[in-house]
Amino acid sequence: QVQLVESGGGLVQPGGSLRLSCVASGNIFRIYLMGWYRQAPGKQRELVATITSGGSAVYADSVRGRFTISRVNAKNTVYLQMNSLKPEDTAVYYCYTDYAPVGDHMSYFGSWGQGTQVTVSS
Repeated sequence: QVQLVESGGGLVQPGGSLRLSCVASGNIFRIYLMGWYRQAPGKQRELVATITSGGSAVYADSVRGRFTISRVNAKNTVYLQMNSLKPEDTAVYYCYTDYAPVGDHMSYFGSWGQGTQVTVSS
């Protein structure tokens, strides 16, 4: 079992910045991909950004140039720096990870966090 705990959400004015953090803990042998998704009211969950253990990042077109994803492998932690926030960025942001558990190194599982609310409003 792997737990993901997000933090850093909140209310911010348009044009402002927030930094989300997510720490993975539990029965982890190795973490592969880490990332952030978001879900706005009445919409499907969508990819925001992902990052491999080697540091290769992928961004949604809607956030590229404004958001930056990073990770510290030794701490099983992923960050999302969000700048120039817009009202349409308002959503619940979910952390995600792919991992191999201790004792089953050849397996591949996914785990989601509980989500953190980001509201962009004046």
